[in-house]
Amino acid sequence: MYNPSAVGGASNTQYGNRLFIYEVEGLRQNEETDKMDYPIRKSGSVFITVPYSRMNQEMQRITRMGGRIVSIRPVTAEGGVNGKASSEAAKTEPKTVQSAEESKPMTQAPTSQPTAQPKKAAKPDVPVNIYRPNNPFIGKCISNEELVDEGGIGTVKHLKFDISAGDLKYVEGQSIGIIPDGTDDKGKPHKLRLYSIASTRHGDDVDDKTVSLCVRQLEYKHPQTGETVYGVCSTFLKDLKPGDDVKITGPVGKEMLLPEDPNANIIMMATGTGIAPMRAYLWRMFKDAERTANPGYQFKGLAWLIFGIPTTPNILYKEELEEMQKKFPENFRLTYAISREQKNSEGGRMYIQHRVAEHADELWNLVKQENTHTYICGLKGMEDGIDAAMAGAASKEGITWKEYQRSIKERWHVETY
Repeated sequence: MYNPSAVGGASNTQYGNRLFIYEVEGLRQNEETDKMDYPIRKSGSVFITVPYSRMNQEMQRITRMGGRIVSIRPVTAEGGVNGKASSEAAKTEPKTVQSAEESKPMTQAPTSQPTAQPKKAAKPDVPVNIYRPNNPFIGKCISNEELVDEGGIGTVKHLKFDISAGDLKYVEGQSIGIIPDGTDDKGKPHKLRLYSIASTRHGDDVDDKTVSLCVRQLEYKHPQTGETVYGVCSTFLKDLKPGDDVKITGPVGKEMLLPEDPNANIIMMATGTGIAPMRAYLWRMFKDAERTANPGYQFKGLAWLIFGIPTTPNILYKEELEEMQKKFPENFRLTYAISREQKNSEGGRMYIQHRVAEHADELWNLVKQENTHTYICGLKGMEDGIDAAMAGAASKEGITWKEYQRSIKERWHVETY
């Protein structure tokens, strides 16, 4: 992620020459971040090194870019950050700097209430930025298959790329960047776009030679002209043919990684192409070839997918999902929210947040367990509804959901857009 130069006009004070690491979440794509020539995504952290003399200015700049500072850590005089070399700053798990509101004590609750969980061990090293925009990996398209059945809305492709000629490695829950061919209206190469990986680390063929994506062609009306506009990168990917080259960067991301515990409970909430990382998780858990390839990881917990789509033909990977549910009924629960075909309790369209509300008490009881991880991927609009449903369930025990949610930060994983 973006890490601007720490060089600045530090004032000649006790603190003037000190550096601080800001951990920032929530940067959004806008004119300011476009200048960085770096992909911006809601989830995950950006680590920014800042001299003391520029701390206030940097806070204001981050706010303009839509970011939120979740922690600030000093770089020691020896060049370390909390005992680690400064070059390792982006790999550490900083302490959260709480606001006054966040530091209020949790609402009193019965003795059965869950307590804030202790810090888990640091995540194991995962591959990051093996290939960068200035030197991308050139993969080849192996296949490009339509996922939306006849009568569905829009077009969504499952793309498989050959990566056997390089060193690109990844794990479930990460993303790769795609740089579309051609130039923009200023004659400059297109900027990369990030896409969640839809395959396990072994690839769809379980031979460590491929990576797969699930991509919807972006389509919208121009606000001034009213003409239909198609996304540059999604259209490029939609039109790829077997044998075509594709420029790949990454991988990136540590926010959506699966726990190593095979007994963990995994709650998954996805809309549309947000199913991509969930597919990778489910393959790792339940596909026979994957279970053979990973003898040290034999999933025994509960996996529950709540999947929001507009119509039945839009259920991506439907046959795969229902086959796994049929084969592992005790370990995999599948719940659809089909907005244009099903009704919620108020008679309106059934969205994913309504399904969460229906099962809120059951989900809350799962979330309270220390070995439960929740993954949310897809449209940002579902977050408020999910939080409202969980807040209602938590309040029955006298617990404030937002405060509890902060206490399980390492178990509540979100990647929305």
